[in-house]
Amino acid sequence: MKIACLTNEYPPHIYGGAGIHIENLTRELALIDGGRHELHILCFGDQRGKQGNMAVDGIALDFEFPCKDLRHRKLLDTLFRNILMTGSVPAADVIHCHTWYTHLAGCLIKRIFDVPLIITVHSLEPQRPWKAEQLGSAYKASSWLEHTALKNADGVIAVSESMKQSVHELYHIPHEKIRIIPNGIDLDQFQPVFNPGLLNTCRIDPEKPYLLFVGRITRQKGIFHLLNAVPFLAPEIQVVLAAADPDTKEIGEEMKTKVGELQQSGSHKVIWINEFLPREHIISLYSHASVFVCPSIYEPFGIINLEAMACGKPVVASAVGGIREVVVHGETGLLVPFEPEETRAPEPKDPQRFSRDLASAVNSLVRSPEELQRMGLKAREHVKKNYSWRSVAGQTMDYYRELIKSNLCP
Repeated sequence: MKIACLTNEYPPHIYGGAGIHIENLTRELALIDGGRHELHILCFGDQRGKQGNMAVDGIALDFEFPCKDLRHRKLLDTLFRNILMTGSVPAADVIHCHTWYTHLAGCLIKRIFDVPLIITVHSLEPQRPWKAEQLGSAYKASSWLEHTALKNADGVIAVSESMKQSVHELYHIPHEKIRIIPNGIDLDQFQPVFNPGLLNTCRIDPEKPYLLFVGRITRQKGIFHLLNAVPFLAPEIQVVLAAADPDTKEIGEEMKTKVGELQQSGSHKVIWINEFLPREHIISLYSHASVFVCPSIYEPFGIINLEAMACGKPVVASAVGGIREVVVHGETGLLVPFEPEETRAPEPKDPQRFSRDLASAVNSLVRSPEELQRMGLKAREHVKKNYSWRSVAGQTMDYYRELIKSNLCP
């Protein structure tokens, strides 16, 4: 089989869960059936190379588009790369697209070469209204591209039951056209690894407990709700934020101001690591933490929670989207109730209560070392039992075969 995977993110340019998914999925797909299948990955960037049966071609631009609104530049850049992808794709039996950034190319390739199109839905544009801060009115176009592509796809992969329901309700895609295949985790890589020197470098006191947040600075990840929870935390709890890559300059400044205020108050030690850390450092931060906190207001799956649990850490997370399927309340962590505000979903209806509930859940775990240990052990066991990239790749390959067969025999 010849498989073409289209993606924005691909190593070394990864900034979110979709990129982690692509990296691990393609690696495992390349191993199926003794490596007999050919994979060609088209991505945004300057990557180039071929190893065995897997080739990677980055689509790079050396100019910037003229635009009246600078926020439109991302859309225009994306559309142009999609045209280049369409002209660069090799012969393929199936096209597999990830995120709206590749949807135009997927639709064009499907029509031009008459091959089945599969789209993995990692998130949905209508459920992320804060993206208008990034894209301006071009946000309407990204939503239209997503809608059009899902309507034209031969098959849709949802990473959770929650995501499947959202695809059906928002875009009226038939349930039978949507296959649930979750994300996975590399347990050989993500496991408890301790590095006391890293704590010293980051100015983390090893004698005191700390909660950890890892993620981009974006409304989606709920980081400001976590910052608002800090005054309600037990005084001995340190707050470690491995947070970088703000969606906009404005949200970056908002983050800087809020963290500065908390640090000046002196009520808690707040450590902001404002840079992307190597994966081995993130794993050590997980391993030393008392608890991992995921305050997302929107999360179709939440690979980040699998990473923390694989490192033996319980998770305190908002009860939204796919998180409710990943974190087992009372066993691998605690889920914090989340009631969306009716007119501005998915923001919480009562933000202060949500922040207080986050703090209360963290406090209850940190003050019970026995529960921390029990849940940490359960967390790794749960991940080991239920999430494997090899299984994800196998299910994906089976879906390719079904759709190729259907395309040949309508």
